Amino acid sequence: MNFDKIIDSILAVEKGYVDHPNDRGGPTNFGITLAVARANGYQGDMRSMPESLARSIYAQRYIVEPKFDQVAALDLPVGHELIDTGVNMGPGVAATFLQRWLNGFNTDNRMGGDLFADGRIGPQSLAMLTAFLKWRGPLGAQTLLKALNCVQGARYLEIAENNKSQRAFLFGWASGRI
Repeated sequence: MNFDKIIDSILAVEKGYVDHPNDRGGPTNFGITLAVARANGYQGDMRSMPESLARSIYAQRYIVEPKFDQVAALDLPVGHELIDTGVNMGPGVAATFLQRWLNGFNTDNRMGGDLFADGRIGPQSLAMLTAFLKWRGPLGAQTLLKALNCVQGARYLEIAENNKSQRAFLFGWASGRI
């Protein structure tokens, strides 16, 4: 599966170099923080970080490593949502959101025992997602997507409520237009 279009959509929002004084991530370029750039071997000025490196980081760190590519193979919109949430909140948070919602939808253990919501997608999480999508069909996929957006939005609001300096970003987070 080719994720260029998803990465393009991320880059359309996370445009170029930014160093907002209230951004806890510090200097970023293409949405990649200084810490993430350094962890991926980039030692230059963030203003000069190449887009190709950002694309590589997005593909590896936010799609392949957390196995969101495997989720996308089961349901592309749900996979895309996890990638987007992972970029903004960390892949572990996004994976935990999915696991929590799958557990919540696991009426009478119809899809097996509940998952341990550890923020890592593995065979059990993928099996439960597969079972959920088979059981609930297209409406289930739409509902799961809506549920993931709800919990993401609630977390954004909590961040802004707990730290008023983050209100500068709340509208952008909620609208997808940072």
